[in-house]
Amino acid sequence: MSPNASAAPSRQTTMMSNASDDTAVPEFDPNSTAGILVQRLRAWKHAVAYLEDYVEAVEKIHHSQAKEYEKVLKTISHPLREGDHFSQHATNVTGVAAMFEVLRVNTQGMINSNLQTQKKLKETVLHDLKGLHHEIKDYSKRLSHSLNKGAKAVEKSRNTTQKHIELLAQHVTAFQTSGADLNPADDPYVLRQGVIYRLHNQIQDENNHRTELITAQAQFMEFEVKVVKSIQKAMEDLNTLAGGHAEHIRGLYAQVLQTSQNIPPDFEWQEFRARSADVLVNENEPPRELGHLLPLVPNADNPSTKALIEGSLDRKSRNKLSWGYNTSYYVVTPARYLHEFKDNDPKRKDPQPELSIYLPDAIIGAPKEDRFNVKGKDKTKGIGSKLAGTSELQFKAHSAAEAQKWFDVISNVAGAIGPGEATPVTTPTPDAEDKKLEATANNLTLNEAQTLPPSPHETGVVASPINISPVDTKAAGAAAPPAATAAPPAATVYEKSALPK
Repeated sequence: MSPNASAAPSRQTTMMSNASDDTAVPEFDPNSTAGILVQRLRAWKHAVAYLEDYVEAVEKIHHSQAKEYEKVLKTISHPLREGDHFSQHATNVTGVAAMFEVLRVNTQGMINSNLQTQKKLKETVLHDLKGLHHEIKDYSKRLSHSLNKGAKAVEKSRNTTQKHIELLAQHVTAFQTSGADLNPADDPYVLRQGVIYRLHNQIQDENNHRTELITAQAQFMEFEVKVVKSIQKAMEDLNTLAGGHAEHIRGLYAQVLQTSQNIPPDFEWQEFRARSADVLVNENEPPRELGHLLPLVPNADNPSTKALIEGSLDRKSRNKLSWGYNTSYYVVTPARYLHEFKDNDPKRKDPQPELSIYLPDAIIGAPKEDRFNVKGKDKTKGIGSKLAGTSELQFKAHSAAEAQKWFDVISNVAGAIGPGEATPVTTPTPDAEDKKLEATANNLTLNEAQTLPPSPHETGVVASPINISPVDTKAAGAAAPPAATAAPPAATVYEKSALPK
């Protein structure tokens, strides 16, 4: 055991409290903001404990001989624990360390102190210091619990982000080296969106924890002011009780009081803040933002993570009982996938595709005005994809030019292009009305009208353009009956070997 440890304050309750709080493994990193604040609370607690030891020893020494006063001096004969938290350099303004130095010197003059104030010292000064000690201890526990919760959340978010960044790097490398068939979830674009989502969550946790630290720092000064004022009040009460017994003792206590009252309430905090400016949070710095961090993420700007084309499209529901269109956000990636998302905001939720079509295995229908078709299998492995199997999806763009633009990009990565045929679009209510009108015009019953074959206008199906040249198409359009409409020229078929690698 070291000499300092052997000569520690003898008060049993304080020693038990110190043993329970100064654990072998600290709860926070001493070099972190939370760690240094918790250490500072311990410093204040030990400072108050020193004062408790001092006053209790004075209270006991008042009914004993001068020899007992030497024990009072021993209670504060050693430097403060975590004393480096208090200002040590000599200035015109005294601090807590200077106050304790004056207290040590003046205690030597109290050996002949009177015993008459024993009871009042115990009931006032010592009681207030014990209350302050417990208040600091409770505040330390609450602060540690609050900051520890935020620190763990930040650590967890950072680990999650790092794992997803490593996963992105792994699959970007695999895609660039082998160009292997990837699962939709392993698409570098999707993984990059996942990194954005996790980075967003990490930044939120970090900013929340930062706000907690700034709030703790702001409250810390107010708490220290209260502690210093409580110490000042205790020292004032001590001076009042002891001043009536002997002028010499009263003068010594008055000097201790004067030293404590000369401490500005925020002096120690401002000195501490200046010394620890490189550790404490600078509240003037702006919070972290995604736009600043995303460019620093490895592979975030890799070409495989950039969309070939993206935007909102209307898609007809695959439910045969439905005849409306739903608007979603679609992306064609360098991995040759057509992905469907609910929206284009990867920060709100983890962006997982609602639908993924591997275009080299799909057949693309040539656009007809603002519509075009894609026939393929959904590879998201969800329940909907298993039930639907291979299906033909009908898309509607905002304009014919935009539909052609989508068709051109998709054609460059697709494995085959089918004829420019459109899947029949059924609208139950208008068809029933048309049947009634036709039945009336031809003197047929409604049941007989229902058996009539649908017209091309009703089905939306036009003649296959495979054997029609652009010139023949115009001629055929002029000679054909009004009910039939010539289809646009057949789309060019791109071979897989001509697709971009």
